[in-house]
Amino acid sequence: MIEKRQAGLFLVNMAVIFVVFFFGSEHTLISFINTVFYIGLIYVVTVLFMFTVKGGFFDGLVFGFRRYNHIMFKRKDYLEEWKKKPLPSESFNIRLYRLLQFQCYILVGGLIVLLIIYYMVR
Repeated sequence: MIEKRQAGLFLVNMAVIFVVFFFGSEHTLISFINTVFYIGLIYVVTVLFMFTVKGGFFDGLVFGFRRYNHIMFKRKDYLEEWKKKPLPSESFNIRLYRLLQFQCYILVGGLIVLLIIYYMVR
């Protein structure tokens, strides 16, 4: 079931795509496909980065830098809050991830449909 946020963000995406398309130099199907690709690429890269963070890939790196910073600068930190700070995978916003993931699927699916139409007409 599509939530209101997902539908609203999809409408915003379509508005951005149409604005970029109409302010472009050409008004052809291929330029519309390119515009959808560029906007969709932003979502794909963002979702893949969030997937990497969610998996905990950067947790060791962040912990190591926090520890190095604490040791090298000899701060008088009696609570040792660098140990208690949440890691990136612990402070991950799953709702935002699901929202962007849905937008990514919709835009890539729409791009595939547009490419099928383009190659059938051509």
